Amino acid sequence: MDVYSTLTRSKENFVTINKNRVNLFVCGPTVYDDAHIGHGRTYISFDTIKRYLEYKGYAVFYIQNITDIDDKIINRSKESGIPASILARKFEKRYIEDMHKLNVNGVNLFARATDHVDEILDQIQRLIDKGFAYETEDGVYFEIDKFPEFGKLSNRNVEELESHRDIVETTKKNPQDFALWKKRIDVDEPTWPSPWGEGRPGWHIEDTAITEYYFGSQYDAHGGGLDLIFPHHEAEITQMEAVSGKAPMVKFWLHTGFLNVNGEKMSKSLNNFITIRELLEDYEPDTFRFFVLSTHYRSPIDFSKESLHQSEKSLDRIRKYYELLDVEVDENKYECDVLAPHMEEFFNSMDDDFNTPKAIAAIFGLINDTKKELSEFSSEDKRAIKSFLDDASHIFGVSFEAEEVNAGLDDLLNVISEVRSELRASKQYDLSDKIRDELQKLGYEIND
Repeated sequence: MDVYSTLTRSKENFVTINKNRVNLFVCGPTVYDDAHIGHGRTYISFDTIKRYLEYKGYAVFYIQNITDIDDKIINRSKESGIPASILARKFEKRYIEDMHKLNVNGVNLFARATDHVDEILDQIQRLIDKGFAYETEDGVYFEIDKFPEFGKLSNRNVEELESHRDIVETTKKNPQDFALWKKRIDVDEPTWPSPWGEGRPGWHIEDTAITEYYFGSQYDAHGGGLDLIFPHHEAEITQMEAVSGKAPMVKFWLHTGFLNVNGEKMSKSLNNFITIRELLEDYEPDTFRFFVLSTHYRSPIDFSKESLHQSEKSLDRIRKYYELLDVEVDENKYECDVLAPHMEEFFNSMDDDFNTPKAIAAIFGLINDTKKELSEFSSEDKRAIKSFLDDASHIFGVSFEAEEVNAGLDDLLNVISEVRSELRASKQYDLSDKIRDELQKLGYEIND
């Protein structure tokens, strides 16, 4: 299996530090608002990658951090009047609910930054002791000039990065030096005690403290969106390799491409910002997963109602074919000559840097070659095909079962909605509200 690493800008044979074991870390959300479809794209991609690695026989330990202390959280707390810790827990809970709805269930550990302050303080102290960090009147900073390889992931030098800074903080030795610890500025800010005064962690240090605690100073794979390469992932490499003296920190750096909406960058100012919750009001979670996987994880993806509708039709085509396989799969292994080349193409595609669109194309190749004659196939051939599709369904995290159950559920929900309307018309609001509240607990939102 070959996997592309951003660090080397090439595909490399996927060789892990410990045979058949993979330590995977993916940057999680900053929990100050609901997750959007760009988050969904990234986390569906890494969920599928984990599923395939496990299918291949690897034991994968997948950690995702939760940034629950940050400027954005503090600012939103001040705007809303909700304490930062309560605000963060609220949106952390909603984020995990959204992931479950998208069948993103592969994360083994959600590691909160605030649960690892001791590890963060320890790593900062060691960086100071080794001469890589220094204290100023407003915080503790990493001294970029002490790490000559800074920029190797983004392939930029320090001079080029200078232009990315809008404000030059005079307390720093170099404008590019980044914060490891921020001293208290506002009395209302959440803070923790430290050898350098009350304050809170910088953004970058939380991830390396977490991964060093669980994985050690070197591990197999680190993922995130393309926008995190600089400065976040660059700073992570700098911190970890400086404190440990070992390189590389991570062998495989995996980054998902940008998600645009109708050809434009998603932005609240452009009124094209879509949360996962808003999306799932109109579309089935499997449809969005299938849409995401129809583009390679490293490529940009353009979201539109038309493209989502096309994914819906494509998925429906697979489901109708799957329904024609009127056999039960058992534990026996069956071979089917017509299946073999398509199955080989599927797994060769997944082995080539998790190329899901080519893998999907292999499924449609199978459908095109067999659908007309499928009724003449033996039961053994049908079982072989169905078993393969079950495996593909599991790897993609998308159900190929016909939506008969969901159709029945829709009918049931319509009946319940009509009953509620009658209850409201007769002013039986307490009973109507109770039905609404119970449905919300089950994940169904009703807006009157």
